[in-house]
Amino acid sequence: GDIYVKLRTETGRNGNMALRDTNNDGKADILSRFGDYPNDGIFATEMRIHNGYLYYSSEQVIYRQKLTPTKLIPDSKPEIILTDQFPQRWHNAKSLAFDNRGNMFVTFSAPTNACEDTNSVGQPKGLFPCPMLDVLGSIWIFKENTLNQVQTDGKKFATGIRSIVGISWNDKDSSLYGVQHGRDYLHNHAPQYYSDWDQSVLPAEEFMLIEEGDNFGWPYSYYDHFKNKKMIAPEYGGDGKTEAEGYKDPIMGLPAHWAPNDLLFYKGKQFPERYKDGAFIAFHGSTNRAPYPQAGYIVAFIPFENGRPTGKWEVFADGFAQTDTIHTMPDAKYRPMGLSEGPDGSLYISESK
Repeated sequence: GDIYVKLRTETGRNGNMALRDTNNDGKADILSRFGDYPNDGIFATEMRIHNGYLYYSSEQVIYRQKLTPTKLIPDSKPEIILTDQFPQRWHNAKSLAFDNRGNMFVTFSAPTNACEDTNSVGQPKGLFPCPMLDVLGSIWIFKENTLNQVQTDGKKFATGIRSIVGISWNDKDSSLYGVQHGRDYLHNHAPQYYSDWDQSVLPAEEFMLIEEGDNFGWPYSYYDHFKNKKMIAPEYGGDGKTEAEGYKDPIMGLPAHWAPNDLLFYKGKQFPERYKDGAFIAFHGSTNRAPYPQAGYIVAFIPFENGRPTGKWEVFADGFAQTDTIHTMPDAKYRPMGLSEGPDGSLYISESK
């Protein structure tokens, strides 16, 4: 029943938090900071309990500590599982999933919208081939029990993925899933093809079933959830009408710019039966729908059956923003960030403000 939280702490130490409810009143009585490792950036957001270890990541390093039964704070020194040897960059979260076969999946997201060529004149063009795809815009697989790995010790599992923060292994069908942050600036980069409104509602955030060898098409394409098609990105000759071929589609398109930051498959029995094995998604909410209002500061639910959604996404919990019209992101009081399931089937939601 204890809860562990990874804090977004840029400097210093003690980037972890442990919570314990000692009198069973549903509120944490003990809140203890810990973490004997250097914090290194705001994208340090991941924490997982797996096989008796507490795994967590700063932007550059994945650590683990052995948990001791009855002890809230692990007393072992952090072990280094993986170090990112590249410089810090935007979208640098090291999100984790484990397949229960000894493997650990790690996100290596890309820091740009569409691998733009900074030397292009006029309308931005994309680099082709995009050199980032050698190491970024992808998910890699490593051994969960091997210490001091670097990226080249692992294997690229899937590519063409711009930025994933929420990633999860689904025990029901033994498959990896993720929710992608889609790109921005369709109107800014190609105003002759995309209006301000197009830019606010496109492209989709993508709910992905990720299998070995998959290519989801970033940066050369994006997913249009109104057309249910992959479209060629404007930096690569797209006009909003030309379909891209040869890339894997998501299993569902989600609203643009809502920033899905965690994904949880529900195993509990507290909620009604229809929730069993379904997917919860914590949406952090948009920041860049201007001149239109911001949106998406919610927790959503998607019913699942046999590894596939059985219906549309739906609002599970709303009201975090505590204002009806969110003109700009700072207007929101709370922003959902992370999800965890308690032993009684409760759903715990962290928020970042």
